[in-house]
Amino acid sequence: MKLDSLQPVPTTTAAPRRMRKRTILVLLALSFIGFVAAVLSVIIANVPLSPDILRTRMVAALSDKLDSDVEIGELALRVYPTLRIEGTDLRIRRRGAASGLPPLITVKSFHADGSLLALSRKHVDHVKLDGLDINVPPKSERVQQRKIRHEEPQPQATAGPADGPPRATDRPETPNERKRDPLNDGGVVIDRVDTDNARLIIIPEDSDKAPKVWAIHHLTMHRLGATKPWPFDATLTNGVPPGEIVTHGDFGPWSRDEPGDTPVKGNFDFAKADLGVFKGISGILSSRGSFQGTLDEIHANGETDTPDFTVAVGGHRFALHTKYRATIDGTNGDTRLEQIDAAFLNSHLLAKGAVLDAPKGQHGRTVALEVTMDQARVEDVMVMAVRTPKPPMTGGLRLTTKFLLPPGERDVSQRLRLDGRFAIASTKFTNYDVQGRIDELSKRSRGDADQPGRPNVVSNFQGRFTLADGRLALPDLTFFVPGAKVELAGGYALKPETLDFKGQVVLDSPVSDMVTGWKKWLLKPADSIFRKPKKDGKGSIIPIKVQGTRSEPKFGLDVRSVLKRRG
Repeated sequence: MKLDSLQPVPTTTAAPRRMRKRTILVLLALSFIGFVAAVLSVIIANVPLSPDILRTRMVAALSDKLDSDVEIGELALRVYPTLRIEGTDLRIRRRGAASGLPPLITVKSFHADGSLLALSRKHVDHVKLDGLDINVPPKSERVQQRKIRHEEPQPQATAGPADGPPRATDRPETPNERKRDPLNDGGVVIDRVDTDNARLIIIPEDSDKAPKVWAIHHLTMHRLGATKPWPFDATLTNGVPPGEIVTHGDFGPWSRDEPGDTPVKGNFDFAKADLGVFKGISGILSSRGSFQGTLDEIHANGETDTPDFTVAVGGHRFALHTKYRATIDGTNGDTRLEQIDAAFLNSHLLAKGAVLDAPKGQHGRTVALEVTMDQARVEDVMVMAVRTPKPPMTGGLRLTTKFLLPPGERDVSQRLRLDGRFAIASTKFTNYDVQGRIDELSKRSRGDADQPGRPNVVSNFQGRFTLADGRLALPDLTFFVPGAKVELAGGYALKPETLDFKGQVVLDSPVSDMVTGWKKWLLKPADSIFRKPKKDGKGSIIPIKVQGTRSEPKFGLDVRSVLKRRG
């Protein structure tokens, strides 16, 4: 027997196994080649190796996404060790914008980093922007641009055999096509954008006024370009009052045709705001709250705390806490204050109004409010305005006033304008001598001069008031005590604390009943001089004047008025 006859004979299944193995290897190879080809196609399609082609595609894409004219300075492409695009001098200008306005967005330099896997999903890993400025045009300019966009004619369809086959541009856009926003229709998504030391610049209507600049120390945005809102975190410096704002929330998606309709929402924390920049007040304010809406109209709810609030004219520190609800024009900062709920010491006030940009030619903002105080104490208000260890009077206060604080460099007490009415109930004076005079006036005006006095008689005040240029005017101040009514008109200067009032004291009894003994008989002739008119009943009317200072008031007979009455 030949030894070779003992060699194993191949079975019928060995060849198919080898064939399947070779087939699998071929398929794997083809798959790998296909994958590489797909990746290369993505690179070629999305990141052309020529900087000039890359610049053209970037400009076209940004122009379409932002409806703007785009310029890019230098541009470079690097593929190792990671894929990176670097560029300088990016400028984005809204189409139709006035030539005198700066571009909507400028970036000094930028770079974008990506990976093959991310690019295959139309994602860019990271973009870093340096020297970012966002210039928000005046509202009138935005309204004009919006009007132009709505009124500009659309391309009309052409007809005729010579025109060739119809093209997409040969017909007007449909309403759905006009609403289409490339940023919202599944384009490239940037997973993260970072920028440091950026600026948000709000350009005023008045070209003579300086723009309002918000310094953004750091801004991070995620999923930029996605069809869902883009999360963001930012820290920025508020201009006036100066302080640090930390905010986070969701922005977008971007509304290309109407940027003001871009949605935004989030929370904020405003710390260490120095109110000392406003002449006449001081304190360190902190605020926190939430906001939502669009860039054109942001609704905010928040609270503020100022533990050391001080009005310079009074010089006393006290804690001030407020809650507020407001609507803010995000493009110019104008604010409608729908409700302010403030509490200080033992008092409470409600207000509503607006904080508006100053009139043309002036710097700053105008604060206009309508203030109501139904649960307040006059001593708490005195703490603001009177520089004494304790307030000169106590009592329940009800007040309504118009509050106007125009812009300017003068002290708040000189700029503030008030116009309202007030009532003070159960008033007592903290100065012993003044309260003693009030007690004595009440006793004598009732004709009880020889009776023991009733200590700490309470008084009631009411009247109208205005404040302007640091002077409080009281044109019809009425002051009630048992047995007498005092009617005064005049004013009080806040800084020198001087009084200048004239009026009359209306008594329930004749003048002679205010004294006893021989003085009573001596004053009998004066009864006829000061007697009330018969139609007003019994009693007396004595013309008086009040002058001097808040700490040393001087009460006296207004002789001139007496002589006029007799004449």
